[in-house]
Amino acid sequence: MNERLLIAPLPRILAVCALAVSCAGRGAESGAADRAFPELTAALSESGGYFDTDNPISNERSYLHAVTDLEEAGVTGGAYLGVGPEQNFSYIAAIDPEIAILVDIRRDNVLEHLIFKALFAESANRFEYACLLFGRPVPNDLEAMTGAAVEGLIEYLDQTPATRASRRAARDRVDRAIHGFGLELDDADLATIDRFHGEFIDAGLDLRFRSHGRAPRFYYPTYRDMLLEVDRRGRRANYLASEKLFRTIQTLQRQDRIVPVVGDLAGDHALRAIGKYLSRRGSTVSAVYTSNVEFYLFGSGSFVRFIDNLRHLPIDDRSVIIRSVFHSLRGPHPRAVPGYYSTQLLQRVDVLLRRVSEGVYRDYWDVVTQDVQTGP
Repeated sequence: MNERLLIAPLPRILAVCALAVSCAGRGAESGAADRAFPELTAALSESGGYFDTDNPISNERSYLHAVTDLEEAGVTGGAYLGVGPEQNFSYIAAIDPEIAILVDIRRDNVLEHLIFKALFAESANRFEYACLLFGRPVPNDLEAMTGAAVEGLIEYLDQTPATRASRRAARDRVDRAIHGFGLELDDADLATIDRFHGEFIDAGLDLRFRSHGRAPRFYYPTYRDMLLEVDRRGRRANYLASEKLFRTIQTLQRQDRIVPVVGDLAGDHALRAIGKYLSRRGSTVSAVYTSNVEFYLFGSGSFVRFIDNLRHLPIDDRSVIIRSVFHSLRGPHPRAVPGYYSTQLLQRVDVLLRRVSEGVYRDYWDVVTQDVQTGP
């Protein structure tokens, strides 16, 4: 994986971080959004690491089940932290935070999020967003499509193939918008962005999660599956399921309040810098989405460092972790929904920190099966 960074040497990082925090503090006091997007991304980032997947979309088909749990637990506002690509947007739409910071060990995840940011900047509504994401021709009656159901969106994308002209138009609009963000990107970065967007265009709604060196699993959902998924109450809750959910994300994106960052959850900079930034901003963490990263942290012996980083975040007794657990040699998770190979769970962060201090967790399975929060 390309490990060149969007960050400068440490002295400049600290200076830029001070500038970003200062700007954020003024923004929080006045109600204005944070505007120092390139500086903030750089200041909070650390050296990138390797993970054996491009991860264009999630492989957690159960991802929306957490939306119901978040509602029942009353999780809303504050600051949202998360890993990975656009499954975060559905959680963000449900929580409607003041700011969202997306942390991932892969630098490529930042580049993918720049594509999404560009699409939100360029799109009049979610129908145009989807057309540009998949390089499809934008319909002439775009405004009439604003209230289209997810099924109508899927039908249009499936029946309307990308053309050379529509692909070029989508790529040009994304590149033009990204150029305006002010980030320092070189030719390799731009090539990665082109490759990622090309994967969405070429695969269409059949796009799936894939990894390098591991065989694809039969239960990996397609993008179509993800759009059609429901929460525990049977409601469509993907951020493209309604114009209201889409607008929540679009507003945050256009105000530079969704910030992608290169960082290891067990690293020595990103989470601690984020904690300082949020504290100065006056924001409390509402949710931390970790996917199944803790599984890998246990495997590498770095889970304790992650816990130490969590202690540097501004939390309260409502702050939660959202995690995903896959079937293991021990079988499905006790809270697994039949037909799903992943299970979404909530746990209060303060409970996690206390239980780790008490030494009650012997392994990863203990972490994901004890003290699981299912509601208020």
